[in-house]
Amino acid sequence: MRKTRRLRLGLALVLLVLAGMPGAARAAGSADIAALQIALWGEGTYRSTIDGVGGPSTAAAVRRFQQHRGLTADGVAGTTTRAALGRRGRPLPGSRTMRPGQSGWDVAALQFRLAWHGFPNGSFDGGYGSHTAVAVRRFQAWAGLPADGVAGPGTLAALRQPIRRSPIRLLRPVSAPIGDRFGPRGNKFHPGVDFPAPTGAAVFAAGRGQVAFAGWDSGGYGNLVVIAHPLGVRSMYAHLSRIRVRPGQAVVAGSRVGDVGATGLATGPHLHFELRLGDAAIDPLTALR
Repeated sequence: MRKTRRLRLGLALVLLVLAGMPGAARAAGSADIAALQIALWGEGTYRSTIDGVGGPSTAAAVRRFQQHRGLTADGVAGTTTRAALGRRGRPLPGSRTMRPGQSGWDVAALQFRLAWHGFPNGSFDGGYGSHTAVAVRRFQAWAGLPADGVAGPGTLAALRQPIRRSPIRLLRPVSAPIGDRFGPRGNKFHPGVDFPAPTGAAVFAAGRGQVAFAGWDSGGYGNLVVIAHPLGVRSMYAHLSRIRVRPGQAVVAGSRVGDVGATGLATGPHLHFELRLGDAAIDPLTALR
């Protein structure tokens, strides 16, 4: 009883605190609030971005769910509301070792943490399916853990570490405003930064390095250029209409690598700019001057 009471008070406090914090301070959100949003998404009462940030849309979704279930519509995800969520509202993070085939609140929180650490795994749905298992193994290998695809205490401890930032500085790769940023988008996670620009606009290398890949990517990036930089950083330039470099070519900051396009899974012309540290996607804005 004391544990569930502490959880209710803690979650309500997090909702209030995060709602009053500036955007930069709450960028990664709360995995517990994200798990609540994912549960409410599954119930059909929440359709805003799953960002782990407690605010009016989350509270309204809680009230809608409570009304549907005949509960007191106070907008607080307490013990009774969690129980009404059934399997989506349990178990608590850290209360079990998570494995493929399981589902629940803790799995939803795991998916959210994996995404922010650079290993998105499809839609946030609270189910430990094949995409989540692959993301767990990739994260474990990146973190120097046994890559068994099972999220136990060691994996969870590694996921509680601070989110990595770029160890190098880079220049903006295109003369265009910033569109979608690194972070949650709907019930998925956007692993880079989009720069809306007209087809044919020049795309430049963000820093010195060597072209590691230049060609067609069948995974949705379309025409793609990847540049290897110092300290294990790779920059990725996707959806290009034209590629202007070749693999193995040395480039410096400002070298033209391609032209903006809409190839691959793009709905309009823009540059999708992604940054990797080893195998992990990191926020490109931590590198750009």
